[in-house]
Amino acid sequence: MGKKNDTPLAPEDYVESRCLLCGEEYGAPAMRPIPQRRITEKTDEYMSRRDYAGVERHLTYWLEEARLGRDLRGEFYICGELVGHYRKTGEREKMIIYAARELELIGILGFEGTVSAGTAYVNVATAYNAFGENEKSAELFRKAKEAYENAGCSDPDLLGGLYNNMALTCAALSKYDDADEYFKRALEIMENAPQGELECAMTLLNMADAVCARYGAEAAEGKIFDLLDRARAYFDGDHPRDGYYAFVCEKCAPSFEYYGYFADAKELSRRAEEIYERD
Repeated sequence: MGKKNDTPLAPEDYVESRCLLCGEEYGAPAMRPIPQRRITEKTDEYMSRRDYAGVERHLTYWLEEARLGRDLRGEFYICGELVGHYRKTGEREKMIIYAARELELIGILGFEGTVSAGTAYVNVATAYNAFGENEKSAELFRKAKEAYENAGCSDPDLLGGLYNNMALTCAALSKYDDADEYFKRALEIMENAPQGELECAMTLLNMADAVCARYGAEAAEGKIFDLLDRARAYFDGDHPRDGYYAFVCEKCAPSFEYYGYFADAKELSRRAEEIYERD
């Protein structure tokens, strides 16, 4: 007969350390999700006033709240917002910090091959493109395309943004045939999307820049003017005259001015200022 073991069992010998359903560690503080919709609304409010310092304070506050609340999805969302913010303000080093964390969280959250992953890749790729790092941008756009295709994504806003920004990167790398193909895909999608007119306008202006870079302003003058005329018409559509409309007007006005459309540039700037002052 074997010797009886009188050693008492410790709790870890018979109690699971983690919940078998959710994987959370027993006794760990509960995850506290941040209010993403409310954060977005407040961010838009700051943007409508061009209060970029306010946007940064707002987002970094909620990033800390997400970390303290162990809300990884919330952290993923805020990092993406900060990448976009620092792209707009031209702060490359800060952008890189949050881009790295956003990409890291794709793996941690198990988002590989999902629409969320594709959107994150597009966000970071667009930022790298804005800072002239086009090879890195092109690789991230390739990953985004694969993720969207894997997930069967059909959202016109996401696909239109993907193809437009892929085209910009191709043009920056002097791959003009590829750029033209992606611009056309973006236009085809956004022309049939609800409220897609402003995105069409931006794509047409991007096409004008690509044509100018490829053939030269004088040789491509007719094509450039046709693209600008088409883009300008979209600004008079039935759009909400909100902060986003103001942002697009302000962003596009310099392109019209560059090509000699001075009255149109002035009008778009006036519309943007009117909205900012109203809000």
